[in-house]
Amino acid sequence: MATFILVPGGWKGGWAYEAVVPLLERAGHAVHALTLTGLRPDDDDATVASADLDTHAGDVLRLLDRARITGATLVGHSYGGMVIAAAADRAGGRISRLVHLDAYVPRDGESCWSSTSEGFREVFAAGAAATGYAVRPPDGGDPRRRPHPLASFLQAIRLTGAVAQVPRKEFVYCSGWEDRTPFAALRTRLQADPGWQVHDLPTGHDAMHEAPEAVAALLLAEGRTDASTHSRQAHR
Repeated sequence: MATFILVPGGWKGGWAYEAVVPLLERAGHAVHALTLTGLRPDDDDATVASADLDTHAGDVLRLLDRARITGATLVGHSYGGMVIAAAADRAGGRISRLVHLDAYVPRDGESCWSSTSEGFREVFAAGAAATGYAVRPPDGGDPRRRPHPLASFLQAIRLTGAVAQVPRKEFVYCSGWEDRTPFAALRTRLQADPGWQVHDLPTGHDAMHEAPEAVAALLLAEGRTDASTHSRQAHR
């Protein structure tokens, strides 16, 4: 039995994985879908204002401690890639697999802000204009989305190199929004890195919503495989 810890991207909670969780549980695995500090419905303004990348990495580490988890698979979507990288670097060998699901894969000193596109930096800046500390969700989308702590987008990650020792590291590139994705160059970089497996899914950014069966199939795969194969099967 594997243990999956699912970390959402910006503005979202654990509900972002609601279609994937039962598929993993049905296969006999333990699943924890996190809602990060500052994104919970009852978080006050002070909590949102003070939450940063370290806070969110701490959310993952506290779960590992509380549930006494070892050999975990961390899945991070979008901004969640920053979180799982930071957490894995500090987890003392308790992580066996990282899956960056159309997500940032930072190097030491990078931030979500520095890693993203100019278009998304404009979204972050405009979204934070009202409060100076919380980025309102972009227009449209799921009404459950909440303002996201700006500090978590801005904080530079500090990595010791321990994250590189995680045995299995995977990046999933969602190719269905190539006109706007900030991850094209990252995909090229990781394809050239023998320490990474790179998969393509023909979906938009929110693959968990658009193709939950394909995402679950990828997560349940035992070894090196072509995620696009699972995607085609999931849509038959």
